[in-house]
Amino acid sequence: MEKREELQEQADKLKRIRAGLGLSRKAFSEYIGIPLRNLEEWEAGRRKMPEYLLRMLIYYVKMNKYLEKNGLKEEMERKVFDEQE
Repeated sequence: MEKREELQEQADKLKRIRAGLGLSRKAFSEYIGIPLRNLEEWEAGRRKMPEYLLRMLIYYVKMNKYLEKNGLKEEMERKVFDEQE
């Protein structure tokens, strides 16, 4: 696969993830804690997103959806943040 095609495929995946959440670029960047400028560059296909980051992002979004669906998100956040203190 050529570099341009690879960038476009990655950009399309990222856009689908964001669209699936129904978020604007700004809201999505805040949701995942990534600078808006990086997100814009990745979605435009001008910069390559690290592959591991795309995999982690997919996992993060899926896990958040699962936790919210099962009413576990707040409990999990409390456990994670309480353990860090």
